[in-house]
Amino acid sequence: MIEFTAAPATLPPGDRVYAIGDIHGCLDRLVALHEMIAEDIAERPAERSILVHLGDYVDRGADSAQVIDWLINQPPVPADEIVNLMGNHEHMMLAAVVGIDKEAASQWLVNGGADSLLSWGISRTVPPAEWAARIPRPHLFFLRDLKISRRVGPYLFVHAGVRPGIPLDQQSRQDMLWIREPFLSSKADHGAVVVHGHTPKREPIVLPNRIAIDTGAVLGGALTCVVLEEDKLGFLQA
Repeated sequence: MIEFTAAPATLPPGDRVYAIGDIHGCLDRLVALHEMIAEDIAERPAERSILVHLGDYVDRGADSAQVIDWLINQPPVPADEIVNLMGNHEHMMLAAVVGIDKEAASQWLVNGGADSLLSWGISRTVPPAEWAARIPRPHLFFLRDLKISRRVGPYLFVHAGVRPGIPLDQQSRQDMLWIREPFLSSKADHGAVVVHGHTPKREPIVLPNRIAIDTGAVLGGALTCVVLEEDKLGFLQA
């Protein structure tokens, strides 16, 4: 049973959003969390339920390929809409694999890309020019088609955050995928409550202007889902 507390904003009546933080190849935790969400929807039907994944599906964990396969084949969550956002690790991977950029390939490998390659059965001795041919095309299409942000009522869902003082419709892709400071220390009203991952903490953080839900699943922490409805929020963790 979810324990709800006051949220920093109010969703339209009938709407419920489930948002999941950084996954990083932790398939078992993701499957368990999806089962919890499906059970919650079955027990407490909503007029409209939306499931948002905040990106960073790949790297560092053992099952990056399997996570993407699971998401492509539609997890058994009876949500009305499933939104898959891009994280900075997908951004790095695309630059390395599709862009065949030597510098990007090196950056990706040292940031967990080697673990991802192994999940596709590719050793790090395989040249970058051959990576794309060895990764299933549906997986590459999935990565290419990821969205950068999703607005639902007073909430903006994005991987990393936004740059304070810049209107939401003028935010750069780079910031939304990569920013930490000055976003994390900002107390500014961003024009929406920003729900994000990217920067791991032991516990979720709820502030008037942002909700942070990367709790370091790949580092031994939990995989966290924030549940938003009406003027309240709660958490599910696996």
